[in-house]
Amino acid sequence: MSPARAKNPRSPQVPLTLPPGTVYQHGGALWRIHTTSGQYPAAWNDLRWTGPIRSQRWDPHPGPLGAQSTAGVSYTASSYITCFTEVFQAARAITLTSDRALSGWIPSRPLELLNLTGGEGSGDWALRHGATASLPQASKSTCRAWAAAIHDQLGDRIDGLWVPSAVVGDPAVVLFARAASAFPETPSFSRTLEHDDVRVMAAKVRKRLGWPIR
Repeated sequence: MSPARAKNPRSPQVPLTLPPGTVYQHGGALWRIHTTSGQYPAAWNDLRWTGPIRSQRWDPHPGPLGAQSTAGVSYTASSYITCFTEVFQAARAITLTSDRALSGWIPSRPLELLNLTGGEGSGDWALRHGATASLPQASKSTCRAWAAAIHDQLGDRIDGLWVPSAVVGDPAVVLFARAASAFPETPSFSRTLEHDDVRVMAAKVRKRLGWPIR
C-alpha cells in the first residue's frame, strides 16, 4: 500500500502555472488598518519588506524569519469589516485608538490576483498543483511557503492573492510588490480609529459579530 499523500504539502512540489480562470481581476475598493506611530509606523500604501513574520499567514518572503527581503507584502481586504476582524481577532473586541488608522482606496487599475477562495472552481488552481481547495486553512507556515513560491515563480504576472479570511471567511487581498503601481496618489478615505467616522463603521462590525467596542 502506498503512503498517504498530504492533502496540502508543506510547499509546492511542481512548477507553478496560471491556467485560464485562475486569476481574479479586482477593480473595487481596498481597505487596510495600519499603525501610524510607535516603533513600526506604516503609511496606507506601504509594503512590508521584512519577513516572514510567524503570525502572518501569507508572507511571501523566502526567509529566514524577520529578514530583509526583495519581496513586499500588504494585507488588505475588499471590506473594512474584514480588516477589523483580522486585526482584532485575538481579543474579539475592537479597540479604537489614535495610533492606528483605517484607510481605503480604489486601485488605479484592476488588480490581477491568484484566486484561492475555493468556491465555484477557484480551488482548481490548488488541485492542479498538488494541494486542495483547503490550502488557505493549512498551517500558517505551509501557507507562507506556498506564498513564497507563488511570489518567486508568478510574482511578475500577478499583483497578489485573493484568499478567504481565516477569521470571517470573507475575501482578503494580499498585495505583492507588483501591486505598488496600482496605488493612487492619495487614499479615498483615511482616518485614525478614534475618529467619529470610524466609530460609525466599527458599530457595523459590532452589529455583525457581536464584538464590543472599547
